[in-house]
Amino acid sequence: MQVSYFTQNETMDTPTTEPHVEIDEKEILKKEIIRNLIQNQAHNPESATNGDWWRAICLTVRARMLERASEVHREHYRQNVRRVYYLSLEYLMGRLLENNLVNLGLLENCREAISELGQDLDEIVESGPDLGLGNGGLGRLAACFLDSLATLDLPAVGYGIHYEFGLFRQKFVDGRQVESPDEWRRFGNPWEICRPEHSVEVPIYGHVENKFDELGQGRPVWTGTRSILGVPWDIPIVGWQGTTVNYLRLWESTASRDFDLEIFNRGGYVDAVREKAESESISKVLYPNDSTEAGKELRLVQQYFFVTCSLQDIIRRHRKNNDTWDSLPEKAAIQLNDTHPAIAVVELMRLLIDDELLPWDQAWGICQKTFSYTNHTLLPEALEKWSVPLFEKVLPRHLQIIFEINKRFLEEFVEKKWPGDLEKLAEMSLIEEGAPKQIRMAYLSVVGSHTTNGVAALHTDLLKKNLFRNFYELFPERFQNKTNGITPRRWLKACNPDLSSLIDRKIGLDWPGDLDRLRSLEQFADDPGFQEEFMQIKHRNKECLAALIKEECGVEVDPGALFDVQIKRLHEYKRQHLNLLNILTQYRRLVQNPDLDVVPRVFIFGAKAAPGYELAKEIIHAINAVGEVINNDERIQGKLKVAFLPNYRVSAAEVIIPAADISEQISTAGKEASGTGNMKLALNGALTIGTLDGANVEIKEEVGDENIFIFGLTVEEVEALWKGGYCSIDYYWADEELRAVIDWLSSDSFGEKGAFDRIRHNLLDGGDPYLALADYRAYVDAQAEVDLAYRDRSGWAKKAILNTARVGKFSSDRTIREYAEQIWNLPSVNVS
Repeated sequence: MQVSYFTQNETMDTPTTEPHVEIDEKEILKKEIIRNLIQNQAHNPESATNGDWWRAICLTVRARMLERASEVHREHYRQNVRRVYYLSLEYLMGRLLENNLVNLGLLENCREAISELGQDLDEIVESGPDLGLGNGGLGRLAACFLDSLATLDLPAVGYGIHYEFGLFRQKFVDGRQVESPDEWRRFGNPWEICRPEHSVEVPIYGHVENKFDELGQGRPVWTGTRSILGVPWDIPIVGWQGTTVNYLRLWESTASRDFDLEIFNRGGYVDAVREKAESESISKVLYPNDSTEAGKELRLVQQYFFVTCSLQDIIRRHRKNNDTWDSLPEKAAIQLNDTHPAIAVVELMRLLIDDELLPWDQAWGICQKTFSYTNHTLLPEALEKWSVPLFEKVLPRHLQIIFEINKRFLEEFVEKKWPGDLEKLAEMSLIEEGAPKQIRMAYLSVVGSHTTNGVAALHTDLLKKNLFRNFYELFPERFQNKTNGITPRRWLKACNPDLSSLIDRKIGLDWPGDLDRLRSLEQFADDPGFQEEFMQIKHRNKECLAALIKEECGVEVDPGALFDVQIKRLHEYKRQHLNLLNILTQYRRLVQNPDLDVVPRVFIFGAKAAPGYELAKEIIHAINAVGEVINNDERIQGKLKVAFLPNYRVSAAEVIIPAADISEQISTAGKEASGTGNMKLALNGALTIGTLDGANVEIKEEVGDENIFIFGLTVEEVEALWKGGYCSIDYYWADEELRAVIDWLSSDSFGEKGAFDRIRHNLLDGGDPYLALADYRAYVDAQAEVDLAYRDRSGWAKKAILNTARVGKFSSDRTIREYAEQIWNLPSVNVS
C-alpha cells in the first residue's frame, strides 16, 4: 500500500505550526516521526523495521519530554528548590514508550498517526526491550515512585546503576530454569542521555595513613587507592499530564584510563586492558552472585560506587546555588531505598570530614538531618551485613568512620538509657561479634537517618515490635509507616485500556491522577449491564493472555476457565510450593473422580529464582514437571491446566494482571513487608486469596471481608506455633491427603524418582521454615470457597468491580504525598 507521509506541497522541513492555525497534533506527530526515522535511523518508511519505527517514535516523544524538562529545571534552578534524591539499587522500569505516551496524553493521537503511516502501534511497542534494572517488588516500587514524584510536581532525582545486563533472561530446559544475560541495551536505548561532563572519580581499596600538618595536627588520609570513573546516563521521567519531567540518573563504571600503552608495548597485551575490564565489571550485572568471596566483594564495591557517585553529584548540585554546608539538609532530602545504599551515611561523613574538613559533630548533624531510610524486609537474612575484613580491604577509611559512629552511638545513647547493660550494648552495636565480625547495615541506616519507615501497617508494627525493637524504644519519634502504592497510569490506564475506557465513560477522565475517584464505581457494582461489560473486558484480556501462554508455553488454555495467578519472585516465604501442593491435591481428586464437578481452572505462574538459590529453582522445576503431566492427562478433561510463563518481566505482567481472576498472595504471615502485586491485581478486578500478611491486611480493610479470601495463621498464631514447638511431620501424618501429595511428588510420576527430594526434605526434615504444611488445609479449604463463589457469575462480577473501586488508597501518589509531607518536607513546584 502506498502511504502519503506529507500533505501536498509539504516537505520534511516544513514548519510544523503556523500562526493562527489550529494545531493538528496527529499531523505534527507524523512529521516528527518520519523526520526521526529518516534523520536518526537512516531509513525510509518503506524499508524500516518495527525496531526502526520504535526508535523513531521514542525519539519523537523524548524530544517533547526534554523540552519540558528544560523549562522545569530552569525554574527549579532559579528558585533554588529543595529536592529529594532517591537512592535505589533497583529500578524495574519495563517498557517506557506506552507509559510516556499515556502520561503526555499522546497515546491515541500517536496510534492514529502510526496507523495512517501504515503501521500498528501495538506491534511497534512490543518490539521495545524491558528496562530490567531490578529484581522484583523493590525495583518496581522505585519505578512507580518516580512516576508519582513527577506527577505530583515534586523536584526529584532517582539514582541507581546503569547495568549493562539487567536481571537475567530466564528460559526453561526440561522444566529447569536456565539463565542467560539480558542485553537490554546491546543496540543502545533511545531514552538515555549520556552526561560525561558530570563524571566523577571513585576511590576504592588502598589504606589509611595518619598525616600531620605544619602544626603537628594529625588526621587520617585514605591513600594508595585505585580510581574508577562513574559516568552518568539520564532517563527522563514524565508525570501524568506532562507538567513535570524529572530524571533517573544511572551510573556506569569505566576505567579512569582505558589502556596502558607502556605495558602493551612491553608485550603485556592482557595486562594493558585489565584495569578497564575490572572497572567495567562493577556496573556489568544486577546482583552478582554473592555466594563466593569474589561475588561479595564485587557487590560491596557496586553499592559503594553508586552511592559515592550520587553523593558527589548531589554536592555538585548544592554548590551551584548554596555557599554553606549547613544548608544541605534544607535543600536535599536523601532517601535510602532499603539497606543497599546504607554506606551513603558513612560516605557523606567521609566527604564532609576528610574532604571538606568539617568537625565531626557538624558533619554528623548534617547527615542525620539529610537521610531517611525505608526498610523493605522482615527476614533477618535479607538485612545486609558485611564482614569487617572485607570492609577493611575495600573501604578502609569507611571502616574507621563506622567504628567511630558506633562508639559515639553506644556511649551517648545506649549506655545512657541502659547503663551497665552489656547485653543491650551487644544487641544494638553496629558491629556484630563473631568470626569474622560483621557490620549491620540496617542498624547503620537507622542510626544515621532522621526517619525510618516500614511499607505496610503490619510491617511497621513488626519492625517496632521485633526487628528494631530496641531502636524504637530509644527513638520512637523516628519511626513511621508509609504503605506502598502503585502508579495507576501504568497498572490500569496503560495495561488495561478497555477497562480504562469503561471507567472513563462512567466516572470521567480525571481518575488516573486521583485514584480515590474510583469509589464512584461502587454505584454500578449491582448493575447487570455494567457487570456484563466489566466481565466481557476481563474475558478479552484472558484471551490475550491465553495467546501469550500458547506462544511461550505451548499450552492451550480456555479463557472461560478461572485464571489463578501467582506472579512474584520465587522464594520459600512467598510459598509457591504451597500453591503446588494444592494443585497436586486438585489433580489427585480429579484423577480419582474425573467427573468431579469443579470450576475449570488455569494456574498461572511467573517467577525467577536467584541463580544460586537451589531450592527455589527446584520448586520451578517441580511446577513445570507437574504441569507437563496435568496438561497432557486426558482423563481430567482439561479441567486443570498449569502454565509457567518464562522470563517474567514487567511487559509480561501487563498482559497477565488484567486477565487474572484470582490473585495468590499466600506468604507466611509476618514475612512479606507489603507486596505490590496484590495491589495491581486487585485494581484490575482480581480477587485476592491470601494470608493476613503485608498489605493484604489493608486490602481486606478496603475491599471488605466478603470480597477477599483470607486463610491461614495470623502473625500471632505463627509466633505461638513456633514457641510451642512446630513439628511439620505431625501435619504430614495427621492429614492423609497432604501425605499422599507429598509422597506423590517424591515418586517417579513426575520425572525421575527423587528429583524433588530437596522440597520434601525442606517440608519434613528441614522443619518447614515457612509453615506451608501448617497452612495447607486452610488453603485448600479457601480454594474450595473460591470455586463456589466463581459459579455465581453476577456475585463474582460484583466482587471484582468492588475490588477495582475500593483500592484507591494504594496509589503511589498517596504514598509519595505522605513521604513528601511527613518525611521529606518537600513542597510541590508547579511550573506553568
